[in-house]
Amino acid sequence: MNLDDAVAAARRNYARQRPTSRDWGDRARTVQPGGNTRSVLDFAPFPFRVARADGRELVDVDGHRYIDLLGNYTAGLLGHNPGPVLDAIHAALANGWSLGSVHVNEVRFAELLVQRFEAMEQVRFTNSGTEANLMALAAATHHTGRSKIVVFANGYHGGVLSFAQESSPVNVPHDWQICRYNDLRDVESAFEDCGRDIAAVLVEPMQGSGGCIAGTPTFLAGLRQLCDSYGSMLVFDEVMTSRFPGGGAQGLLGIDPDLTTLGKYLAGGMTFGAFGGRTEVMSHFDPAAGGRLGHAGTFNNNTMSMAAGVATLTDVLTEEVLSATHDRGEQLRASLNNVFAQSGLGMCATGVGSLLGVHGTAGPVTSADDLADSDHRLAELFFFHCLDAGFYLARRGFIALSIEVTDADLEAFVEVVEGFDPTA
Repeated sequence: MNLDDAVAAARRNYARQRPTSRDWGDRARTVQPGGNTRSVLDFAPFPFRVARADGRELVDVDGHRYIDLLGNYTAGLLGHNPGPVLDAIHAALANGWSLGSVHVNEVRFAELLVQRFEAMEQVRFTNSGTEANLMALAAATHHTGRSKIVVFANGYHGGVLSFAQESSPVNVPHDWQICRYNDLRDVESAFEDCGRDIAAVLVEPMQGSGGCIAGTPTFLAGLRQLCDSYGSMLVFDEVMTSRFPGGGAQGLLGIDPDLTTLGKYLAGGMTFGAFGGRTEVMSHFDPAAGGRLGHAGTFNNNTMSMAAGVATLTDVLTEEVLSATHDRGEQLRASLNNVFAQSGLGMCATGVGSLLGVHGTAGPVTSADDLADSDHRLAELFFFHCLDAGFYLARRGFIALSIEVTDADLEAFVEVVEGFDPTA
């Protein structure tokens, strides 16, 4: 069977087993464009609908159970119902949840974050990583008095800050300078041409949504040096990579950004975002210090997210837990690449720690250019193969392990991968 026929057969088999999800998809499309309100969740022929979640498992409306290897695109690092977070949320709700005022847990949460991320002296909360990046760029352009922002092809910094296809039509209209990831010479050329106009370099230490492509230490350190030389600001988008032990990617690399943006898992799975950095920069939001920047957001300090964040960093995410999950991901990636090499499938796994991307190319993958010839049919067949065996990952091959996933789960997953034959 050729790959096109195999994909068609896999889709038919998937749909045949999920009639209730199909019916809900038909119903959703009458009131929601595309049948959803988060585009990344859509895939052909239709996404399954989750009925309930517990620990590391999902159960769909047709009764299928899955080990969740996606972890809500990194927001689900703690699993689906961590006890300390659930208790903290219940306690917060018991004391009221729409206060319209400041409260103590936002201070506690902020203290925990600045303790964890050494380059972050002060922090402000948002509702998402997208908002965090927007506010960080506002701070950088205001602080420098410049307008140009260096970003990278294949980068993703939120729904209105996406550069997979150069610049998305829904992107905010900053003066973007798009460079090649892991190509320091390309960035140097941009600075040589217009360095005195560059307010900031916005970069993911590992491109997450772009395929789990790690930035090399030389590349990222070079960005720090360029920003220092030209008076620009280095902004690390650590919405995903902040889960790395030792204080996120910046801690592992020993590179201090001027601003850091956070999101996803740090409020235990509740809505969350944050941006922070040196007091000199963050003081632009402090009227008492002469700051002139406002920062609105009805739910920035919502009681549930703040309480959940305190519980997450106090009671759940110890360095031991983060290190164990990181190491588990490193071992999984090595095991997958060993299977792919032995099978001759022309596939590879990329990433760092507990964040992985599976691609329909043999690699190596160091930039978006290396994915140009990736066979998306292989990735789709891999997705359906794993789903049939009870393992859920993103349709594009993204994996974000939660702390609930066990060694035994991953051993079973590797066995499933060993049985993958796309043309059977």
